[in-house]
Amino acid sequence: MKGLDFSLSRRQLIGGAAAGGALALMHPASLLAKAPMIGQPAPYYYRFKFGDAEATVVSDGTLPLGNPHTNFLGLTPEEMDQQLTDHFLPLTDAVLEQNALILNTGDRLILFDTGMGSLKLFGPSTGKLLNSMKQAGIDPKDIDAVVLSHAHVDHCGGCMADDGTRHFPNAQYYISQADFDFWTDDTKVPKDFTVFLETAKKNLLPNRDRLVFFKDGEEFLPGIQAISAPGHTVGHTIFMISSGGKQMCYIGDLTHHPVLLMKKPLTEFAYDTDPKQAAQTRVKMLTMLAENRIPVLAYHFAWPGVGHVAKDGDGFRYFPEPMKMEM
Repeated sequence: MKGLDFSLSRRQLIGGAAAGGALALMHPASLLAKAPMIGQPAPYYYRFKFGDAEATVVSDGTLPLGNPHTNFLGLTPEEMDQQLTDHFLPLTDAVLEQNALILNTGDRLILFDTGMGSLKLFGPSTGKLLNSMKQAGIDPKDIDAVVLSHAHVDHCGGCMADDGTRHFPNAQYYISQADFDFWTDDTKVPKDFTVFLETAKKNLLPNRDRLVFFKDGEEFLPGIQAISAPGHTVGHTIFMISSGGKQMCYIGDLTHHPVLLMKKPLTEFAYDTDPKQAAQTRVKMLTMLAENRIPVLAYHFAWPGVGHVAKDGDGFRYFPEPMKMEM
């Protein structure tokens, strides 16, 4: 087959340029489309099939934690800046997500964690859970169970409205008794965490008659097993979810950051009740998840927080799972 000749003569190039100029004259700027910018983000939910169930991740909005150097402890400033730079992350503000899972098993609609509610402790970008649920076509009245990984403000803060009504009026609530007892007790919560105490009391005490305390290893709802993961709080819990032969682990606050608490997992986090215990728990649980190749849903990782963890030298690496836009 004879090769194609892509060479152009000077005359052809000049002729093409002239034609292009004539075309431009035929389409003056006044005729070009001037579509207005939309100015609105995409809906804040992500839905996917999980075994025999349907999973929907809804967001309570981004949580700007602030200066990572004051929140993540044990690394030198140079080490931290290098880790962040290597992963194209900012050096001055660690911005976390809030990825709440809603699992529809066919029999129950289960919400894992409830976000910040109306509390604006970390700025105006939180408190979007109910709107995200509305965008996803989920009515809060249809939630049968609210499962709380722990009683921090960004996990239990959305149970109650400011007027004292329940956001999820037909739900049973599930939490570890250790966390409930600690975060609603004035004598146990440090003074620096007074807003955490007040938020837990506001959201948990009105639901005391609806609370069920799960135990470590217990399958307290069909296909939902509690796994104690203490340190971040005294009763912090992660959840192994099973459906149709599939497994996924909702890891709550086992690790807040996909780099700073993963590459060197003994790095400590300023909001941990027991930072050393939290670090040891993190290593233990991430090792289990990596060895068994179990997918994770991380509450604070970049949206929507679904992926895998793998061993990486003395630490771990997070691999986000590609979003699937077909069910």
